[in-house]
Amino acid sequence: MDEEKLFAARLHAVRNRPYLATALFALHTVESRQVPTMAVDRHWRCYVSPAFVDRTPLDELAGVWVHEVSHLLRDHHGRSDRFAAKHELTGQGERLRMNIAADCEINDDVFGDGLARPEGAVDPALLGLREGQLMEDYLRQFRLGPYTTGFAWLDCGSGADGLERDWDLGADGAHGLSAHERDAVRFRVAQGINGSPGSVPKGWQRWAQEAFHPPQPWRELLGAAVRSAMSGVGEDYTYDRPSRRSPSLPRAVLPSLRRRPPHVCVIVDTSASVSDAELGSAILEIAAIVRAVGGRRDFVSVLSCDAAAHVTDRLCRAEGIPLVGGGGTDLRTGFAKALRGSPRPDVIVALTDGQTPWPEARPPGRTVVGLFSRQPALNENDPRYTPDMPPAWARVVTVG
Repeated sequence: MDEEKLFAARLHAVRNRPYLATALFALHTVESRQVPTMAVDRHWRCYVSPAFVDRTPLDELAGVWVHEVSHLLRDHHGRSDRFAAKHELTGQGERLRMNIAADCEINDDVFGDGLARPEGAVDPALLGLREGQLMEDYLRQFRLGPYTTGFAWLDCGSGADGLERDWDLGADGAHGLSAHERDAVRFRVAQGINGSPGSVPKGWQRWAQEAFHPPQPWRELLGAAVRSAMSGVGEDYTYDRPSRRSPSLPRAVLPSLRRRPPHVCVIVDTSASVSDAELGSAILEIAAIVRAVGGRRDFVSVLSCDAAAHVTDRLCRAEGIPLVGGGGTDLRTGFAKALRGSPRPDVIVALTDGQTPWPEARPPGRTVVGLFSRQPALNENDPRYTPDMPPAWARVVTVG
């Protein structure tokens, strides 16, 4: 294999993408005639076909280096495994589809600016899809068919789709990186991008921000917290309807258990410190709460609150909720007004950035706090200062 050309291409890639230098030099090359072009495994080995190196121009070969290391930095093998498990996908065909989707995610900003696009490189436009999306988004938008027959040759290795190949050396093979070493490389690259983003593409900037703060499935967590708070609420015995056990005891009148949807009051923090995007997230969460109570909008009320509690409205439709405010923050007034309502809410959901005083006493019913993420506020003039935190009696889920 022409190693001089191969490593010269890597150096060319480093010169054009200096923020990926740590990752590019962390790859260990393995010559393999089983690989159609170049491929990676999850242990950061790069398998290279000698024939491919010979026939590929140096600037295109540099682009392939960046392409392959992008699969590993963005954890496409782990994400593919999780997507396959969640959607019960099996077989090589589905893994090929994941490889295509992963290529669509990275190829829209890999090439250009000194790196030539190799012949046959996959991009979203070839599938009639929009650029700038993630692998999971692309997987929901296409299936294998006439548009993908030309990609049957594609094989970026187990580092791209999670499916082990015959040529893989495995976890016990030589020159593989441990899990800690792989994470160290990712964080080093992300640190370099965050430190001086410069002309780094938007996709890599987004990846670098999430590398230190991986996104949590906060919508699922918040929905689970609300459903848990509503469970068992509104259950009581009634004599309006006889029990199913009454025929077994003809001389006794037994009550039946009746369950009604819980009354939910959503307090939305509309102070100046809450952004429009966060208010939009709050409206989406209110719509999800309505679904959780069986679509009964009359059981959900919305209260906007900054330093004062504003009008409480019964919910008609989520997009029509009036959210007013913009001043300081004091959710105590919101809790007080919610508890004065009729009927009294069984569950209170507060969507806030947390920069507010809280009620001293635990309110009746259950409380869930959707907390918009913030850096903790500090008072440099008072070393004993501690910021207000949600009370221990509330179930807290970080939002965003």
